Amino acid sequence: MFPQEIIRRKRDGIRLSDDELRFFAHGIADESISEGQIAAFAMAVFFQGMTTAEATALTLAMRDTGDVLRWDNENLPGPIIDKHSTGGVGDGVSLILGPLIAACGGYVPMISGRGLGHTGGTLDKLDAIPGYDSTPDTARFRKTVRECGIAIIGQTGKLAPADQRFYATRDVTATVESIPLITASILSKKLAAGLDCLVMDVKTGSGAFMPTHDASRDLAVSITEVANQAGVKTSALVTDMNQCLGFNAGNSLEVREAIEFLTGNRQGKRIKEVTFALCAELLTLANLADDKLTAETMLDDALDSGRAAEAFGKMVYHLGGPADMLEHYDAHLSHAPVARPIFSHSEGYVTSINTRMLGLSVAQLGGGRTRSEDSIDPSVGLENVISLGSTSDQALAVIHAQCDDDWKKAADTIKAAVHFGPSPISPPPVVYEAIHPKLR
Repeated sequence: MFPQEIIRRKRDGIRLSDDELRFFAHGIADESISEGQIAAFAMAVFFQGMTTAEATALTLAMRDTGDVLRWDNENLPGPIIDKHSTGGVGDGVSLILGPLIAACGGYVPMISGRGLGHTGGTLDKLDAIPGYDSTPDTARFRKTVRECGIAIIGQTGKLAPADQRFYATRDVTATVESIPLITASILSKKLAAGLDCLVMDVKTGSGAFMPTHDASRDLAVSITEVANQAGVKTSALVTDMNQCLGFNAGNSLEVREAIEFLTGNRQGKRIKEVTFALCAELLTLANLADDKLTAETMLDDALDSGRAAEAFGKMVYHLGGPADMLEHYDAHLSHAPVARPIFSHSEGYVTSINTRMLGLSVAQLGGGRTRSEDSIDPSVGLENVISLGSTSDQALAVIHAQCDDDWKKAADTIKAAVHFGPSPISPPPVVYEAIHPKLR
């Protein structure tokens, strides 16, 4: 086969065969296909799109360029299940959901990513925990899943290596937004984890990667259709990102919030609704619960009994973190030297929030990245971020910064992001809809 012929056929809108897509994916991984050819292929897909069958074939081909984890030999008494989010601001759901699912009988080998731009990354949050090894070897990863029910780690170079090179080229050729290519990128890594079931959290709104509801829904449909065709039972929720999901945004601050949630000290209404909805999807998909009501009862029990918190603490310890993380998290997590609130001079009620700007303010403080090689300051961020419908006498947030100048810059960004009006508004729903394609 010739790469240029495959590019030409896709450019002309001709459906590609499984063999052609497999050839191209493996050529990306072994570098027999050039950067220019990858760019041309990505642009052809961007304009011509892909059928579900093509997207499925590309996803499986990219998955098979590296290792695919198998769990059969572990003889685990529960299903292998996971969740993935398209990213947002104050989205610490994974830190809560994984332990909850483990406490309900599932096994969660969660392979997560780092933040980029305005979105936070689960691995960056866990790296705020002293000693936590987010890139363990395979043996330690498998042992942690087996003994704790959950392990949250980063992608290794051996899992879907084609995706790393493909994404780097897409990133510099304005083709990241292609829904079939987003689908293949996400799922090639998730399917390499050897999952039985998956739930997708596709964000929509001012702080989402896909800012419109229609685009978010299209992505949710694409991912669920492809994943189910690939043999992994999958559903998706389209959820709101028009305001900070949790109370806090920033790595140490979000770990603190997750631990307080799991231990019952403080539970935000919005993050609880999203987490419980995603967990209920997983528990019913995996046949651990007969229906959503049963699932919610199981989740309440997992929290109230302390089993979910215990699963989180065990995972942290097994992956090198402190044994007393649950009891003394505040002593282990770093604190910024400057922490004080910012108020608005406007009057009225919060009517809209540019959530993307809130995320960028965290990056501005040093808590996020504009380039993948940037370092992260885990101590900085926003605490008690204001929500839609709140009154102007409340603080917009407590800004945690390294110095006064950083605080002032972030304060200006936050003030520009929050808009007030004379009348209260009804905030949008937290969960817009669920996508349930026919399971194969």
